[in-house]
Amino acid sequence: MYVSVIRRILSILGLYGALVGSAGWAQFLPAPSNGAPFGPLEQWRSAILAGDTLRLKMLYSVNPPATIGAGASETPVNADAEIGFWRSLKVQGINLKIDQSNSPQTGLHQVVFVAEVKSAAKAPGRTVYVSEGQLWAQQGEQWRIVAAKRGDIARLEQPISTNKDLYPAGVDAEAAIKEAREHAAKSGKHVLLVFGANWCYDCHVLEAAFHRPDLAALLEKNFEVVHVDVGEGDRNQELMKLYEVPMSKGIPGLAVLDGSGKLLYSQKNGEFEHARALAPEDLARFLNRWKPEKR
Repeated sequence: MYVSVIRRILSILGLYGALVGSAGWAQFLPAPSNGAPFGPLEQWRSAILAGDTLRLKMLYSVNPPATIGAGASETPVNADAEIGFWRSLKVQGINLKIDQSNSPQTGLHQVVFVAEVKSAAKAPGRTVYVSEGQLWAQQGEQWRIVAAKRGDIARLEQPISTNKDLYPAGVDAEAAIKEAREHAAKSGKHVLLVFGANWCYDCHVLEAAFHRPDLAALLEKNFEVVHVDVGEGDRNQELMKLYEVPMSKGIPGLAVLDGSGKLLYSQKNGEFEHARALAPEDLARFLNRWKPEKR
């Protein structure tokens, strides 16, 4: 009964394509949220925050046993292992950013969210992110999780979808770079070129990171940012060659220019290709390294 809905949850978490590789699963597209809070999810969040193992166990199905996909592993884990994962984070605070919350049929409810967690596991108050999809079933009077898919721990927020139009069609990239250089020359900033595409998950991770308050302030003060669409490797390839960012090393790819157009930095070895694995400090270090010197 649950198979199609479980597939749909995993499909929504499209960043884990290796586990949902069947082409037939593409039909399970995200449905709109119904807007009403789902009470059992708040019970789960509260139990995670309290570190209450007993309360958490009561929220996972025993018959049938909850099926949980953990991170990049293809081997499911049981509820005890999943509860152990959340307890290991030593959660000091948790906020759920819900992307999907709806009932595909009576007695079932699915949610997809990003958990923003204040964790004391490695350093007090460190923020980490975990993406998760859950399928809940009503068993008697109790709602329980019967299936879930969790992402790995990340230091940067991991967007649930790639729907945001970061690279609009029809933009003249050369003209945009020229305009950015002119602004940079007047303001004393540098130009940051971000080569990418809307289909690229790590491009969306990087973009979300650039909107963090700490990194956004660095960018606003020091850089003119230009997004350059590379399509499927068939757009703006002459600009990638000009600025020495090889498509073969993956995207997103970055380059830094000064106001005169001089190339100061080019990504030659795919340094940002796996943006999802970076930490805020990595990006801050890069931006500070290539920002203009104080005059």
